[in-house]
Amino acid sequence: MDEITTPKAARLPVAMIRRVGGIDFVLRPEEEWRLRLRMSDQMNGLLGLTDLSLAGTVRTEGRDVMLEATLAATVIQPCVVTLEPVTTRIEAEVRRHYTEDMPEPDGEETEMPEDDTLEPLSGQVDLGAVMAEALVLNLPLYPRAEGVEFEGGEDPDDTEDTPPEKPFAGLAGLRDKLSGEGSD
Repeated sequence: MDEITTPKAARLPVAMIRRVGGIDFVLRPEEEWRLRLRMSDQMNGLLGLTDLSLAGTVRTEGRDVMLEATLAATVIQPCVVTLEPVTTRIEAEVRRHYTEDMPEPDGEETEMPEDDTLEPLSGQVDLGAVMAEALVLNLPLYPRAEGVEFEGGEDPDDTEDTPPEKPFAGLAGLRDKLSGEGSD
């Protein structure tokens, strides 16, 4: 298993992957790389980023390239209520299916493929970019310190349990009120 610590080494040429059939890897970014990643715009103000790794395999499957890995990280973010540091452990499965047969978008509107792991196959597989994207997608949206309640307005974490407001619900009452006024 190859351990990778620098951005340059994290770019695996597709020709090499095809030549050997597959590569097992562990990507553990060096401190400077983690700092640049943490300070990037996509990380939305991370206070800390430790124990970051992406471990898995990249292999050929016919003409396509498959990546299966596990992302692990410890992130520190400001609490959305108190701004106190909140530490979260992230562990997530990451899958990518790189294909030469990726449909080209036509026009301004395009349909998303059903398989959300599909990516266009280029000359290399950038493990660093995969790791950064997976980290962004798995960051808590509303980190909160333990025991902190959201005050004032709707709690962003409760939106999944709250039934959506029906857009025309108030119109029935208005119709009834208007029709009642006309019958007097």
